[in-house]
Formats: sequence, structure tokens, C-alpha cells
Amino acid sequence: MMTSSNSEIIFDENQLFDRASAIIENRKFRAGSYANLEVTLMYWEIGHLVGSVILDDERAEYGKRIVVTLSQQLQTKYGSSFEYSNLTRMIRFAARFPDVETVVPLAQQLSWSHFIALLPLKSDDAFRYYTQDAITRHLGIRELRRQISRKAFERREIADSHLTLQSSVPHNVFKDPYLLDTLGLKDNYLEADLEKAILADLESFLLEFGHGITFVERQKRMILDDDDHVLDLLFYHRVLKRLIAVELKLEKFRPAFKGQMEFYIKWLNKYERQADENEPVGLILCPHANRGTLELLEMDKSGIAVAEFWTAMPPKDEFERKINEIMLDAQERLERRKMLPASESQREVDYFYEPKDGGSDDS
Repeated sequence: MMTSSNSEIIFDENQLFDRASAIIENRKFRAGSYANLEVTLMYWEIGHLVGSVILDDERAEYGKRIVVTLSQQLQTKYGSSFEYSNLTRMIRFAARFPDVETVVPLAQQLSWSHFIALLPLKSDDAFRYYTQDAITRHLGIRELRRQISRKAFERREIADSHLTLQSSVPHNVFKDPYLLDTLGLKDNYLEADLEKAILADLESFLLEFGHGITFVERQKRMILDDDDHVLDLLFYHRVLKRLIAVELKLEKFRPAFKGQMEFYIKWLNKYERQADENEPVGLILCPHANRGTLELLEMDKSGIAVAEFWTAMPPKDEFERKINEIMLDAQERLERRKMLPASESQREVDYFYEPKDGGSDDS
């Protein structure tokens, strides 16, 4: 930028283009957001109107005939956006959000396509999780659908089932299992191969890992009493302000892993932690973990989370069956713990396993 003798601000051509482009992009984004808001509110109003008419009449077949007829009339005048399936979505959408005031802030950040992906979720907890995830991480519709199909919410719930109120591991951070099928690993790979694959496709791994996590260092060397110790991967959680030590294992979990990770966490806490940061936590990734062993060792009280990783994605039906089995196992273990005599740990379990509205997610 230059200044003329009469103090007028003069931009060179590149600066002028950049400023003009910034204005255009900003206004286009705001116009798109405004248009999306109006479209979503229009669909809510139609869904609310039709839903109220149907509720006033108890005859199910009559209600369905009303929707079919209205859909045909609206399509003739306004196009395919009002086909029968989309019109029924509008009715469900309005039923999910009886108060339009709750729709406005969401519709300013999510498109109608996002809501279509979210509507099949029966659990209110799952609905809130994926909605917030889409907003926080600015997920496109394709990535949102991918997160839902890969059961991100359920896997977070499974990871949290290991934790208690006395846990040094924060809730709502980790998943179990982690799906690393995008890394392209074949049979008989080594830990170094897994490590390299994660770093080669770091963006995919961070999407799987979660929001707010950044990569810090590979093969973090820790020296104490002239002995070298090496941590596989070190990450930082910007939201929680914590270092996260990640150790990769190609064998099933063994109790000895706990002592190793405790050393890494304590070393990081003493030599790497900044004054404004919270204490580091650790994550051990292994192909198989006996959850009864983890419960016995009370890993979370040492600031350590343990999760399985899968490098191959099972077929959809098998994947959903496996996740449901793990969920049931977690719930059964929590129920058994609730049968123990009242204690501080028991109260923690009661707090965690407080029934959630809406039942389980069925996406």
C-alpha cells in the first residue's frame, strides 16, 4: 500500500484485487447463510402446518392421503423439493423442534441436507452430538453422513463407559474402537508402518481422533538418568489445553503397558507442560483390549485411556453388530458395578450411567 501527497490511500493492483475478493467472498457466504436459513425455516413452517392438521385428525390413512395430495399440488407449482418423502421429512423436522426459536441458530449454520442426515437419529443425545460436531468442525454433508455411518457417537460412549468421576481422563474426548481403515495397511505390518501411515494421512486420522487436536511430534525422546525412552506420537488438544501421549501396540493390551504410559505422562508433566496447560493424558491404541482388565487396573485414574483400533472396516451389518455388542457389554459392566455396596466409586457410576432420553441411536 502506498500513500499519495494529499494523504489519499492508494492500493497496488494485487492489494486492490485481494480486498475486493475478500468483500465478495464474505458477502457471498452471508447471502448463502441467509438463503439457507430462509429455506430451512420455510420447510419448518410447512412441516408444522401439515403436522398440526394431521394431529387434529386421528385417522392415519386420512392423514397420509392429505400429505400425498398436498405433495402433488406443491410439486406441480413449486417443483420436486416438495415430493412426498421430503414433505414427510418437513413434518418430522417440525415435530423434532416444536419451538421455531430453537431452529433459527441451527439453521444459520447447517443446511437442510444436514438436517435430512440427522433426522433418522432416534437418540436425542446422538442428535445433539452430531449436530454440535457438524457445527464445530464445519462438516460438509458427506463427512457428517460418514461420521454417523461409522458410529462416532456410540464409540465415544463406549470410551466414556470406562471413566468415572474420579477419572483423570476427560470425558467426551476419546473413542473406542478407532477406525483406521483409511490408512491402507495390509497384513503383517509393523508398529513403524502404522506410525508412518498415520502421519502420511494425518488429516484423516485427526478427523477420526476428534475436534481440536493437533500433531506435535513423532518418536518423542525422553531422557532421564541417562536412559532414553521414546513415545510413539505426541498430540496437543487445543480446547482442553493438554498434551496427549499416544502409544501404538500391535499386540493385545497387557498390564505392563500401564507403567510405561504412566512414565511418559509424568515425564511430560514435569518437563514439557506449560504453566497454562492441564496435566497430560495418555492413549494406548492396541488391536484388542480386555475391558475387564482395564476396569480392574482403573486406568482412567492414572490419566490413561485404552482403545482398540481396527485397520479394516467390517461390512456394514457386521460393523453395527460388533458396535452394539460392545455397547451392551459396557452397559452390563456398569450395571454390575451399580449392584456393589454404596461407595464413592458407586456414586460415580450412578452419575455416569444416568438414563439418557431418546434411547439408543438407530441411524
